[in-house]
Amino acid sequence: MTRETRRGTRDSATILLCFLSSPNPEFFIIAGATAVGKSELAVAVAERCGGEIVSADAFQIYRGLDILTAKPSAELPARVPHHLVGEIPLTQSFDVAQYLPAARQRIAEICARGRVPIVTGGTGLYLRALTRGLAEMPRADAALRAELEQQPLAELQRRLAQLDPLGAAQIDLKNPRRVIRALEVCQLTGEPFSSFRQQWETVPAGIRGIVLTRDREALNARIDRRTETMFATGVVEEVRASGEIGPTASQTIGLREIRALLAGQLSQAECIATIQQNTRRYAKRQMTWFRREPALESVDLSKADPAQVAESLAQRAAHPAI
Repeated sequence: MTRETRRGTRDSATILLCFLSSPNPEFFIIAGATAVGKSELAVAVAERCGGEIVSADAFQIYRGLDILTAKPSAELPARVPHHLVGEIPLTQSFDVAQYLPAARQRIAEICARGRVPIVTGGTGLYLRALTRGLAEMPRADAALRAELEQQPLAELQRRLAQLDPLGAAQIDLKNPRRVIRALEVCQLTGEPFSSFRQQWETVPAGIRGIVLTRDREALNARIDRRTETMFATGVVEEVRASGEIGPTASQTIGLREIRALLAGQLSQAECIATIQQNTRRYAKRQMTWFRREPALESVDLSKADPAQVAESLAQRAAHPAI
């Protein structure tokens, strides 16, 4: 009996139960930095192996800002079903604790249809939660969070460095949301935030997937071109018309800069250059994260034929033993 036939004999509830109880569910990961070429390759792989895409992108999950978040072009979801793209209102906060059950549910449903889940994205935290589960950290405390949000970022950084020097070295200190969450955990538990992250150090068996890379110059050129294309295709008008945006979606790269452009604080040339620079820095942080994922094999698209890569990955995605 084939793997697809075995799957087809199970109902969706059984598949979900198996997923939730198994540390190594069957899905294939295509990860990588922004602009490396994940979306196109993932669709090519999915077409060849009968797959569907489950996004692992913290900003593409929002409904709206399609240009700014570089959502897959309309052609790609028309070729292969995509999940967790454009599903959450911009006003709603969304984090890894909400992502994990949503992604597990979609993966279970794809398996129940006898198809192959291809998890694609560049949000390392989402991918790590999906492969390792969540560290048992306390829920957000609304009163404490409101208090922390009133303080300058520099003060928050100073306090975190005092309470948890290792944690301060591990997280993105320029991201207020991450600094506030780390401080929140420190204050609610009396333990360093980094001690909870260490629960993820053990790499479980059975992780299947790859990290796409390009040489630095080629990736930077792709980032620069994509930013210029965003402006040529209406990203400024998109932001102007976006309305209220919640605290999580507000972290989207480029949003602050375009708002500054609209307020007359930046020229368009300055805005484009700043977004390009910030995106390059983000890509560097992503690759630093993925280098700490030894179970994911690196595939350099600068040195490979994409069609051949897609064919090879489709075989691996469809057959766990390969």
